[in-house]
Amino acid sequence: MNSSSATPALSFQVSESDVDTRLDAYLAARIDGWSRARLQRLIEAGDVLVNSKQAKASYKVSAKDEIEVELTPGPAANFTPENIPLDIVYEDDHVIVVNKPAGLVVHPAAGVHSGTLANALAFHFQQLSNAGSVRPGIVHRLDKDTSGLLVVAKTEAGHENLADQFRAREVFKSYVALVYGVVKEESGRIEQPIARDPRNRTRMAVVAGGRGALSLFKVRRRYDSFTLVDVELKTGRTHQIRVHLSWLKHPVVADELYSGGRENNLDVRLRALIRKLNRQFLHAEQLGFRHPQTGEQMRFTAPLPAELTQMLDALEART
Repeated sequence: MNSSSATPALSFQVSESDVDTRLDAYLAARIDGWSRARLQRLIEAGDVLVNSKQAKASYKVSAKDEIEVELTPGPAANFTPENIPLDIVYEDDHVIVVNKPAGLVVHPAAGVHSGTLANALAFHFQQLSNAGSVRPGIVHRLDKDTSGLLVVAKTEAGHENLADQFRAREVFKSYVALVYGVVKEESGRIEQPIARDPRNRTRMAVVAGGRGALSLFKVRRRYDSFTLVDVELKTGRTHQIRVHLSWLKHPVVADELYSGGRENNLDVRLRALIRKLNRQFLHAEQLGFRHPQTGEQMRFTAPLPAELTQMLDALEART
């Protein structure tokens, strides 16, 4: 599971009668419409966790094992290319770099069947990896309300090469976040494991025994009630930056899932600024990777969107 909007997870607890069943067979018997082969790919991708940890398809389940499954979508008969405008930062015969706006879901998932980046890509480009699926060209993801840079693959070989770079943690990913409160440290390292929140299955959380996650942060600017930080992701867990910054007691501004109502402690003018923002203040500003064909190191930057710079201007005017 990576750093995107999380699809609602299915959860199972293994009973005594199913002990020693292979994980892939156990799931195939319980999830309608999903073949064992597709479930094996899901397991390999890290979208299945057993007791908050990754497992192999051949794992023999034990009584009371807690199994979580994020059903990333496969081919869909209703998937339709749509003429949605795209901000293309770079394109060649192998890759596309897109600057995604906030509010745009990356690909169809539970409850979202159209109006996504994937629908737009299928309309604008004749050649993409994973053609015919609901994730054409999609190598990685961003949350719906996070803006910024995504790399898209045009070829299957390019897709696999880029996926390998992500798995090997060779891709440079740097975000800008405005957080609640004044961060005292100039920089820091957050290395805390992440898994599904056992108390709220729609959230992720820092959980002992979860998947390892590492974020590095550096203060860019301090305001009276906020701090602007750069965050470099060394891993790519679901909601990683949002979870880690919330764990640090400095959640992302306007993050409804993880901020715990922090805006309620602010004065009425600041609360109005946050409501006007209408999105979380998180932007994927820089992305760097090796070109899958030439091996050339590539680095891209996407400036902050207007709604984010306008909020920073308003905060500057108050200082």
